[in-house]
Amino acid sequence: MSSIKNETTMYKSPYEHLSGRITDANIIAAGYTEHQYNTGEVNLNYVVGPNNGPALVLIPAQTGIWESYYKVMPELAKHFQVYIVEIRGHGKSSWTPGDYSWKSIGRDMQAFLENVVKRPAVISGNSSGGVIALWCGANVPELVAGVVLEDAPIFAVEMPRFKKRDRFVYNGLAHTVEVLGDLKHRDFADYFRGQEMPVSATRIKRFPDWMVRFLSRKIKQEQLKYPNQPLELKKWYLPRTLTILFKSLSMFDPDFARAFVDGRMYEGLDHAEALKRIKCPLLVLHATWHRYENYGLVGAMDDDDAAHIKKLVPHSQYKKIPANHVIHMYKPKEFVEAIELFAESIH
Repeated sequence: MSSIKNETTMYKSPYEHLSGRITDANIIAAGYTEHQYNTGEVNLNYVVGPNNGPALVLIPAQTGIWESYYKVMPELAKHFQVYIVEIRGHGKSSWTPGDYSWKSIGRDMQAFLENVVKRPAVISGNSSGGVIALWCGANVPELVAGVVLEDAPIFAVEMPRFKKRDRFVYNGLAHTVEVLGDLKHRDFADYFRGQEMPVSATRIKRFPDWMVRFLSRKIKQEQLKYPNQPLELKKWYLPRTLTILFKSLSMFDPDFARAFVDGRMYEGLDHAEALKRIKCPLLVLHATWHRYENYGLVGAMDDDDAAHIKKLVPHSQYKKIPANHVIHMYKPKEFVEAIELFAESIH
């Protein structure tokens, strides 16, 4: 499943030939279709809804695919023209091993906004998608009507802080590279093996070993039955959040996570300098976070980070939403309301 770079320097994805096959009845009924845009360097996979209002571009979190927004897509389509783009290394978009950075991803997004969206858009990104949204607001302001940072790790994923102080997420990415980096022999159940989630200063949760073994067996059966296909586990009655996670992991280039670990990703973006250049409206959606002595920050940003954003962008808006990091999946109603109110304040 490795990516291939051909004579025209175009990168390929193992799954781009599957684009256009939306199967969710609610999403089809809402008017969404799936397409690919060729930037001349990569193919970007995206879905787009009907033109029912201002342009809204959604960028999933690291490993994420467009399906992570399934809970909010029908409602958002009533008030916006929604685009959800899978960035390079994700889903059915091109994999570009050796070339992952804010700079290269920003180049993709500029082309997408100019040639697909073709009008200033509100850009909302979750987690690392929020960092990309920040890049767009700072570097191509003429294409951006507003920026939404959905629990984005602003400041937290800058070196040396990321590795030395707030190492919980950094270690998680290193684990992803370790267990998924061998494309021929990776076991997707290993994503959970040995993982610890602190829930208090003295208590942690672990994925049970028996569940990891069970998932490993079932996943291998599925892969033998459907080789070279995205991992679909819907018929096992697992929570949809978990089936989407496994599908996302199966369509994710682990070199994207490796770029955070070895330092390639950080080229082209200084968070504070980018924030100083933000002139468009900015909304910060802040999810639940904790800080523990043995792990550092468990979450994307702490209150000091949020306050620093406000200092650098005095006109920014802020909303705290007690929720998991992926707010649009775990608090979809609150996410939609926040996006709609933000858009009303702009237009």
